[in-house]
Amino acid sequence: MNDQSQITAHVQDVPFADLHLSDLNPRTVVSEASILTLADNISAYGLIQNIAGFTEENGIGVVVGGRRFRALAFLQDDPRFQTVSVKMAPDLETAQFWATSENAQREALHPADEIRDFGAMEKRGATVADIAVAYGATEAHVYRRLALANLPDPVIDALRSGEISLSNAAAFTISDDEKLTLEILENVRGQGESDHRIKKMLKPDAVKDSDRRAVFVGIEAYKAAGGRTGSDLFAEEVLIDDPAILDALFGTKLEEAAATLQAEGWKWAEAIGDSYIGWYQIEEMKLSRIYAEGGALSDDQSETYDTLSDQAEQEVLNDDGYAQLAALQDILDGSFTEDQKAHAGVLVYIDTHGAVQVEAGLVKGTDKKAAIDVGVLEKSNHVGSTATKSPISQKLAMDLGRIATGARQDAALRDPELLLALFAFQLSGKSGYTSAFGLRKDDVPKVPSTEMSGYTLDERLTKPTPSAKYGSDMARVFRAYKAKGPEFVMEEIIRHLASLLTVDAELAEVIDKAVETNIRDNFTPNAENFFGRVGGPYLIQQWRDLLDLKEDHPTVTTFAKLKKSEKADKMAALFGNDDAQEARGLTEAQVARIAAWVPEGMS
Repeated sequence: MNDQSQITAHVQDVPFADLHLSDLNPRTVVSEASILTLADNISAYGLIQNIAGFTEENGIGVVVGGRRFRALAFLQDDPRFQTVSVKMAPDLETAQFWATSENAQREALHPADEIRDFGAMEKRGATVADIAVAYGATEAHVYRRLALANLPDPVIDALRSGEISLSNAAAFTISDDEKLTLEILENVRGQGESDHRIKKMLKPDAVKDSDRRAVFVGIEAYKAAGGRTGSDLFAEEVLIDDPAILDALFGTKLEEAAATLQAEGWKWAEAIGDSYIGWYQIEEMKLSRIYAEGGALSDDQSETYDTLSDQAEQEVLNDDGYAQLAALQDILDGSFTEDQKAHAGVLVYIDTHGAVQVEAGLVKGTDKKAAIDVGVLEKSNHVGSTATKSPISQKLAMDLGRIATGARQDAALRDPELLLALFAFQLSGKSGYTSAFGLRKDDVPKVPSTEMSGYTLDERLTKPTPSAKYGSDMARVFRAYKAKGPEFVMEEIIRHLASLLTVDAELAEVIDKAVETNIRDNFTPNAENFFGRVGGPYLIQQWRDLLDLKEDHPTVTTFAKLKKSEKADKMAALFGNDDAQEARGLTEAQVARIAAWVPEGMS
């Protein structure tokens, strides 16, 4: 390249109407939203940096400042911008050099510097809106940076030097104890510590507001009892700093819930602190179970139930409809009689979502004889050693059972809808330990072992399906399930079969072609889920390949000198930040290459 040190250039005032975007300008991909933001900035503060141009056959072409040129186009009603100062290139070679050099050398402000500048602007009286316009950023971005600006200086210094990541710095915002903050900072400098671990060190006993106890008690009730809270602004959650107060409130409210149920006529009600009660706990407590006396719907009620169920599945049911459906479901579920309640009790617990759950109709060992005497509980049918021997041998009984099974299978061929409903019922897990088919369902792992961002799935593949409670009347549960209709059943089969899909490479190729699998629809590589977990040389190679640059290109050599965490952040910005792509003036081919890229072994 020629020596550019002797370039002589002059600034010329040019009517905007005489300007056009030169073919030499490398920026071909732009975001209209970012251009409008830049236009607001120029309108408020003026054109701080001149654009550069070159005299071409059809006028003056803009070779540097394509985004500024586009923004000025939106400001032509303002006389201030109808004439523009343009730095003119003396020759074509200089114009070409300027066009490529400016974008290659541009580097975004380091987050630590931006944080400090945002904080300084706020102290000078600038509003969030003012800062957003000045920086061409969203107000949400400014709020996050200002939250970081309140951190002790050593934390921001550590961010600037690359000893902690930006997300690490965000983790420190939950602390209001500067002494502890600085102690933890010294322990994590350069260690690559996780954000979660830093938060636990800062507040080891803190409980999130999503904790089942917090949901059940309520944050306002906790605060009213003197409980303190903190905030994790970046995770948008409240942290409870006095778990002992929360536990006391939780226990009291749970006991009150049990007392309320006992007041409804049950002989006893016991509060359980666990988030789940299984059959083994009931057996350990030597409790026997009785069942509510199920109800039956009339023909008209059954028709209404089916209609309302369909509407609920299609999410077109209003509040009155839901109330009517719940009332009909209560009839199907049945209810316990006063005699049953007088001899039995309930276990009350709070599930993982903070909701009250009840295991009802449980008879204690001391109450069994009385319950049997009044007919509430059936006497055990266990046969002792004195029982008369059956004339049917075990082998013959097995053969007879197989014959009955065959007859049932033969008859089932006449009702495909029933078979499909049973199939969905078993796949969904609502059948509990009962199996309708001789099929085994193996879990197919699809969630990474480490929780991470940048990876999403259709909720149909991840939403849990509550299993049937131990001792449930499977006949009743299945009737209610099937009553939701064929469309619901088929949706259940599809989503559960999709969640179990696992094939070899040859068959996978056929499936991917048929359904147009695109890993990037679900996965966006970022510093957390990929780039921060591979080596620096690999990142340099990918940087070169994606941008199609030679090994000695300034952009590559500059990238190679960065710390590993900085390399990972720059790679992540390239994949998840349109502004970063625009700042580099990427070509359509480069943008397409980045959009399609996945780590080897995934395609």
